[in-house]
Amino acid sequence: MNPINSSPSSANSAPRVQRSYRYYDLVMVGFVAVYLCSNLIGPAKAAQIELPGLGAFTFGAGVLFFPLSYVFGDILTEVYGYARARKVIWAGFGAMAFAALMASVVVALPPAPGWLNQGAYETVFGQTPRIVIASMLAYFCGEFVNSYVLAKMKIAANGKRMGVRFVVSTVFGEGVDSLLFYPLAFYGIWSNDLILKVMVAQWALKVLVEVVMLPVTIALVKALKRAEAEDYFDRSTRFTPFSLKT
Repeated sequence: MNPINSSPSSANSAPRVQRSYRYYDLVMVGFVAVYLCSNLIGPAKAAQIELPGLGAFTFGAGVLFFPLSYVFGDILTEVYGYARARKVIWAGFGAMAFAALMASVVVALPPAPGWLNQGAYETVFGQTPRIVIASMLAYFCGEFVNSYVLAKMKIAANGKRMGVRFVVSTVFGEGVDSLLFYPLAFYGIWSNDLILKVMVAQWALKVLVEVVMLPVTIALVKALKRAEAEDYFDRSTRFTPFSLKT
């Protein structure tokens, strides 16, 4: 087992030695599962809860899922480095592209006589191509911004202030995601004022989820660093999103 790479003086100037990890694949599966749930389950329902003293609060149910993908992204980048996080982001992108394609095919199939659920099925799975494309583009850009900011901040801070780095990277990543998704998906359908309000509210709520989850994220990161004997610093990483090399 390689020694844990946590020393600030470790330059990582040599090419990364390919090695196996005990939990990397499980984290990848968790990331992809959460991302698929956020897009296939969450968008189909608008939820409303009563907040004491504040009244009713309406939100898309997907907001419960999507911020968790940033938690997984933080874990991946912090423990395994940007290059391995990049591979997982591409895995999520590919999984969502396949799911969206198959959903459109299944929705388009003519229903059998006597099967009366076509309308409900279209409501749940028949997302418009514009929204699907906006979602995937926003995800792609937001996740890479999150991973890039976190990796760069880790180097600048010599691995310290982990919690601050997680929150700041999420602020940027979720900000890019919201800034792209809502105008691309709803410009010309919603008023500009409504787009701005929903965009800011969803961004703030997603960042809040990251803050609430912070103790869990930090605990998981520390446990994984010990279990994997890895704490990668991306000092020699090529920060292009268009690669699958690790």
